[in-house]
Amino acid sequence: QVQLVESGGGWVQPGGSLTLSCTASGGIFKNSFSESTMGWFRQVPGKEREFLAAFTGRTSAIYYADSVRGRFTISRDNVKTAVYLQMNNLKPGDTAIYYCAGGSRFSGDYWHRPDNYIHWGQGTQVTVSS
Repeated sequence: QVQLVESGGGWVQPGGSLTLSCTASGGIFKNSFSESTMGWFRQVPGKEREFLAAFTGRTSAIYYADSVRGRFTISRDNVKTAVYLQMNNLKPGDTAIYYCAGGSRFSGDYWHRPDNYIHWGQGTQVTVSS
């Protein structure tokens, strides 16, 4: 059974930084991790899940949402089957539950769509406040 486990969330003051980690384990997905597109999303109650960043597998292309470009950095370690999200200059509006996702249902440029992803982590809370 495939599992994505996030860690690294917590409370931080505005302007602070956090790094989220997501590790994949189990199943065929772990063995093909290097070829899998991995993404980060976030969600606040009452709103749709928001795309943040994606790191494709085969082409190693990186994409960011406009709202986080220049502040967030996605990276991956295929040996550790892990993906990371370095978040700098955090703002109160970044408060949300953050999810990692992996494995594409569709071929093509659908890395920004939540329904494209097969596997999801359980989410980790990030709270930015003074």
